[in-house]
Amino acid sequence: MRVATLLSAGNAHRAEDLVQNVLLRMYLSWPRIRSDTRDAYARKMLVNADLDERRRRHARVEVTHAEVPDVVIEDAEPIDTEAAVFRALAQLPPGMRAAVVLRHVADVSVAETADALGCSEGTVKSQTARGLAQLRTALNGNATVEKGHGHD
Repeated sequence: MRVATLLSAGNAHRAEDLVQNVLLRMYLSWPRIRSDTRDAYARKMLVNADLDERRRRHARVEVTHAEVPDVVIEDAEPIDTEAAVFRALAQLPPGMRAAVVLRHVADVSVAETADALGCSEGTVKSQTARGLAQLRTALNGNATVEKGHGHD
């Protein structure tokens, strides 16, 4: 959920939908998924589901209803720092956001990130570096975005 929330730039409802879709797809594919690659498979499916959803969103039309629900559901407001990070993440292109989130939040290696994104390791490194620079700029230097644990 944490990675999905960051991929969706803080949209908790969209993140829940992404995770549900991935879990359903994994359930249906479970016999074919090797146990040693489950985490990588799930990450790749999550990134692909995020990108697919973005593509479909342009073609989808939402239907509104005249009836108001009986119960009001209120989301907890994110703290100021969290909201600022979500706004900054939302400014990044989806692939760049995915590279930053996988590398520095999920602590995924460069090779595994490249596999999940379907690109070269060099692309992951450049997208991550550019993404971090854009996040630093967007956050006005008030918060430092730390580098990941490993230098792959």
